[in-house]
Amino acid sequence: MTPINVMSPSMKWMILSQSAMTFGAGVVFPFYLIFIKEIGGDFTEFGIAYGLFTLFSAFLNRLFGASSDRYGRKVFLVIGAWGTAFLFLLFPIATSIWQVYAFQIVLGAFGAMQKTCEKALIADMTEGGRRGELIGRYHFGVSLFSGAAVMAGGVLVDFFTLDLIFYIGSVVLFVGGLMLVRVKEGAV
Repeated sequence: MTPINVMSPSMKWMILSQSAMTFGAGVVFPFYLIFIKEIGGDFTEFGIAYGLFTLFSAFLNRLFGASSDRYGRKVFLVIGAWGTAFLFLLFPIATSIWQVYAFQIVLGAFGAMQKTCEKALIADMTEGGRRGELIGRYHFGVSLFSGAAVMAGGVLVDFFTLDLIFYIGSVVLFVGGLMLVRVKEGAV
């Protein structure tokens, strides 16, 4: 059993990977409305786009949860990270709201993979007596990167284009997926 003040290497890699992924998505998200406005969309279309993401994610959570029990969680996390990284490369070339809707549907699938499998893997990696402490450490790290991403995105959008922010997010998400490869499932 791991001493209480020591975290497993897999948990450290999980924190780093999910922090990177949170950062990659977080630099883009606050400026997503501006992106939709730039391709001719309005608030209604922003709501529809975000709703499509959420609805498709909701419908797929159970599927990916059950599938991760059978095939492992890490594979879905890596697919979600790299799939999102790839889609972020496509957003800057989108010219219509319909393309954004299609991207959002696919992002909803990747979001379901990430959200469901992340939580299940964290539960797998923690012991009952230490679960709260380790999950608290996990969320501390991920939340720090989430806040830093929003601030970094604000600075970057002042100096660069929204396209570049999508590309930066893509690279960071890809790196987050690479870090996931170091995670050993079930490691406490």
